[in-house]
Amino acid sequence: MAYEFEDFGSYTVGGRRVEVEGQPKQHIQFTPTASFDYDPNGTYAIAHAYVQYFKPVKKNGQPPVVLLHGGGMSGTTWETTPDGRPGWLQLLVGAGYEVHVVDNVERGRAGWCAVEGVWPDKALLRTMDEAWHLFRIGRRDRFAERQAFDGCRFPIAAFEAFARGFVPRWTSTTEEATEAFQHVVRRLGRSIVICHSQVGQIAFEAAAREQCVEALVGVEPSGFTSEVGRVDNVQVLLVYGDYLSASSDLPPLLEIGQSWLETFRKAGGQADVIDLPRLGVHGNSHMLMMDYNSDDVLGRVTSWLEDKLES
Repeated sequence: MAYEFEDFGSYTVGGRRVEVEGQPKQHIQFTPTASFDYDPNGTYAIAHAYVQYFKPVKKNGQPPVVLLHGGGMSGTTWETTPDGRPGWLQLLVGAGYEVHVVDNVERGRAGWCAVEGVWPDKALLRTMDEAWHLFRIGRRDRFAERQAFDGCRFPIAAFEAFARGFVPRWTSTTEEATEAFQHVVRRLGRSIVICHSQVGQIAFEAAAREQCVEALVGVEPSGFTSEVGRVDNVQVLLVYGDYLSASSDLPPLLEIGQSWLETFRKAGGQADVIDLPRLGVHGNSHMLMMDYNSDDVLGRVTSWLEDKLES
């Protein structure tokens, strides 16, 4: 697929400086012939977001789309799928949307600072075993033989390629990540936000604070904002895949979403749900943007956007 761009590039927004002191120096031999004394004490730039943007020549008149990745992931979530098909980024650009892809605080190209004392907790990195189960590709005890759920649409042969995109994360950075994402939507002025999984809380909270997001699509979000009255002017869509009751230790994403929607609708909010199994579409994992039918799932989302938003 060929793309013609009016402009593309990147920027960073938000963040702060932090001073580190009292850390021991180290002598570093970084090549066989070169070494230096590394001093970790000093000033660091942290807690910012990195954003890559794409502006097609042929626009569809809709607000820009902002893509926000889930926990332990980065903006690569939305790029080419692990098995080489066009990702939602490419498909959205091809449909005439201006797209901004976020690497949020301490993820991907936003960089990360692991110097002791900067964050109150230690970084976590998800194992392949956990991802296999948590992302509803198959049972954890079937990971070794790569036995997926019957009918699973995730590209199993590319699972390890997918896992290479996992990045360290801190569980203490939610507020920092929300503030950085506020800078993203504030910069755009009006936007459509598509978020995934854990960062539902970040995206919905930023929308409540900034009051400039026109539509918010949560792909299996596990969190929201408690300030429902501040997003009652936002068009909301929640999207769910299959196997949500495959194990008792999986997050009850449907129940979490239904509970929030009830509160949101009582406050006067407008919301819709795409529950794919109820529509006769089975086999989708938690990573709907990577499944074999990812283009169809996105088509349902963009059809909803076209219906809800004026060009």
